[in-house]
Amino acid sequence: MRISYSALNTYQTCPLKYKFKEIDKIKEPKSKEAVFGSVIHATMKFIHTPGILSPTLEQALDYFSKNWNSEIFKDEAEERAAFSQGVQIIQNYYQKNDPAKSNIVDLESRFEIEIGPDDNKHDVPGIIDRIDKTEDGYEVIDYKTTKKMPSQEKVDNDLQLSIYLQGFLKRYPKEAERLDKINVSLYYLKHGVKLSSQRTREQLQKSEQLFLDVIKEIESGKFEPVVSPLCGWCGYQDRCPMWKHKFKEQRKIDSEEINKTIEEYLNIKSALGVSKNKLAELQGKISQYMDQEGVERVFGEDGIIARTLRKTYKYDEDKLKAILEPLGKWNDVLKVNGVALRNILGSLPYPVRKDAEKTKTIDKESKSFIVKKK
Repeated sequence: MRISYSALNTYQTCPLKYKFKEIDKIKEPKSKEAVFGSVIHATMKFIHTPGILSPTLEQALDYFSKNWNSEIFKDEAEERAAFSQGVQIIQNYYQKNDPAKSNIVDLESRFEIEIGPDDNKHDVPGIIDRIDKTEDGYEVIDYKTTKKMPSQEKVDNDLQLSIYLQGFLKRYPKEAERLDKINVSLYYLKHGVKLSSQRTREQLQKSEQLFLDVIKEIESGKFEPVVSPLCGWCGYQDRCPMWKHKFKEQRKIDSEEINKTIEEYLNIKSALGVSKNKLAELQGKISQYMDQEGVERVFGEDGIIARTLRKTYKYDEDKLKAILEPLGKWNDVLKVNGVALRNILGSLPYPVRKDAEKTKTIDKESKSFIVKKK
């Protein structure tokens, strides 16, 4: 398999989106956020492209302005806000950095590494935004234009940085003997903050195994949709069973009766002294419609009804104890329960969380409705 970190991250975010994008090859319209990120990345490359003189702030802003794409924005006020934010990012960057002092090795450096055993190799391509030569080693830098900035702990366990470091080591294999001289960094441009970390050989091996574990999940052929705040930026909503009913006007389906049923359900659900029998009858009818249309969400004038599959898990206490006790976390749990485990596991490195997840099995599952009133 040939799979980039970006594609793997898409699968971890939403397996169904991965299927639409990487397997079905359905093109996704570029979002405003993606276009904004692209022009900022291009401007950063312009700023650091080696030359006799580094570009001035005015030249960088001129480059940003000339490459700005206003067509992606339908709202003029939103476009002005985005453009102003881009200008502020560049101004802040010049305040904190002197491009002339950067010792650039390469920009947008392409790589492709192989991972896995000899009889089952996988190709992982990627592009490193920037490689710098430092006083005693190197620094691998990736720019981020996201609003949220992670904790240092997450950066220390970031899979993307581990993969990019392996890409760097393929280019400079002798540097593998001095990993303590190589920094890997995420530069959060909206915050003007660079979070740096290093990797050991053991961490690189674990990261590779984690990558292989996700590839194995992909090869299993399970591509369930995952609803998250990122759905708002997804270009596949009209195909997703969690969202496509929202686009019912685009499809030739006679939905007059089901629309009445949805509205009646929403009204009864919110009324005092609701008739449970009537509610169950309406719920059954809506479930039949969901099965018929292959959707998991329906949209009415007054709200949204989502059908969820609830799963409860039980953990193998002996196996879980073997994982958490060496980390000094077992006593914090006291007894195995979902709330305590979520609090503890959420603070652990991703590979440890993956090991803990393997100790649980499905206890029971049931489907239920979630109503969100407008």
